Amino acid sequence: MSRASQTRALVIDHDVNRADLFVNVLQFIDCEADVLYSLESLQQAPKLASYQVIFVAQSTDALATVQGLQSEADDLPAFVMLNDGEPSAAEMSVLASAFLGVVRFDARYPVISNLLHKAQVFAKKRASGESQKAAGNIELFRSLVGNSRGIRSVREMIEQVSPTEATTLILGESGTGKEVVARNIHYHSSRRGKPFVPINCGAIPPDLLESELFGHEKGAFTGAITARQGRFELAEGGTIFLDEIGDMPLPMQVKLLRVLQERSFERVGSNKTIETDVRIVAATHRDLEKQIAKGTFREDLFYRLNVFPIEMPRLRDRKEDLPLLVQELITRLEHEKNTSVRLTNQALLSMCNYDWPGNVRELANMIERLAILFPYGVVDARDLPRNLFHSDSDVPASTPAVVPAEEDELVGSVSSFAAAAEPRLPRNGIDLKQHLTEIEISLIHQALDETHGVVAHAAKRLGIRRTTLVEKMRKYSIQRSELEAAS
Repeated sequence: MSRASQTRALVIDHDVNRADLFVNVLQFIDCEADVLYSLESLQQAPKLASYQVIFVAQSTDALATVQGLQSEADDLPAFVMLNDGEPSAAEMSVLASAFLGVVRFDARYPVISNLLHKAQVFAKKRASGESQKAAGNIELFRSLVGNSRGIRSVREMIEQVSPTEATTLILGESGTGKEVVARNIHYHSSRRGKPFVPINCGAIPPDLLESELFGHEKGAFTGAITARQGRFELAEGGTIFLDEIGDMPLPMQVKLLRVLQERSFERVGSNKTIETDVRIVAATHRDLEKQIAKGTFREDLFYRLNVFPIEMPRLRDRKEDLPLLVQELITRLEHEKNTSVRLTNQALLSMCNYDWPGNVRELANMIERLAILFPYGVVDARDLPRNLFHSDSDVPASTPAVVPAEEDELVGSVSSFAAAAEPRLPRNGIDLKQHLTEIEISLIHQALDETHGVVAHAAKRLGIRRTTLVEKMRKYSIQRSELEAAS
């Protein structure tokens, strides 16, 4: 179950219909929510400390609301809900100091789910005595979206190790986001204001790696026409990220071990010792213990690096996160490259059947490719590359055969994403009546599947009367006996 299911929210908005719609969205993602239709109702409301987050409509008196909430609830995480207008200058000054951010009334599941997680992290930091206000400007774990057990564990380990000075070793396949983890560790550490310096140990020729790491003096070797600082000097006071440490040649491993032990080094061509104050974060996609057995990696260096290991989950092991990852990648395209694309439910399900050997990097490349091929368009399963398209996936999301049995949360995640994605008109137009009919039939089938064919329960899931659902089933020739026979 996701973290959102552990959150209790309070919604404050004088617009009854709008507030109820927003509460429905929160409840849909398993967030318990109460609603107040006026600021005066706060006097009769339960203790604010019983809530983990508050959403306040901009149309209310935001300034007075903030002052009241801050005095009563000790910096309770809160967001302003915007409609069409932007906050005034006076409101913006209050937002910067008292609110975690803003959210649109029409925001969908991925956005709100991320805000709930942000509020939980804020509350945890506040409870541990860390600075409450610092969290107001933190863009938490932007690239580590997801609610799978593996990615939640990674986020928790980042929070645990970041405030320390422990050397960290990040393990995992290529493309899983190891550098993203390293940057988050640096960002949430006391070294945040100092440099973060990455270096790929496998991409630099062995005879140049020492110079890259420790620098060189003028004339130290052919081509050294001036003295140059190395990465350790550039990272002074901050963090150095040694990516692909498993590809470092043995002679350099010996020199790196000395730096770890003595916190000092010499430039190439110099005998002057330079003291260094850097935090070391290393990463590799290789199995270092196997390399130790083969004699290609030093055991003593391994134990120096392996103080706090973090293992990144493979994308194929957390496919329930794929819809949220897709939404995050599309959001980035919209902000950074001024383009967008939307995926149908069938396209997402087809992508979930793929193993993604390149992990999140491969997924990011795929989304960018689709945005180039179908700018601002809608991508169906049949539009995907051949290795992603499965003919048996071009079926409604409720068909259980499409989703692996061990991924129980996947159907819910994909359905939520489908609801979250803003509909886009295909370039060739659409038969709107037929399209809406197909959506209605699909949702009825899903509701009946989820309730094992019990019409009354299915009607409740759809928010309509039982008699209305029976009429629609009759209209579309949907028989319970067919569902029961299929099961």
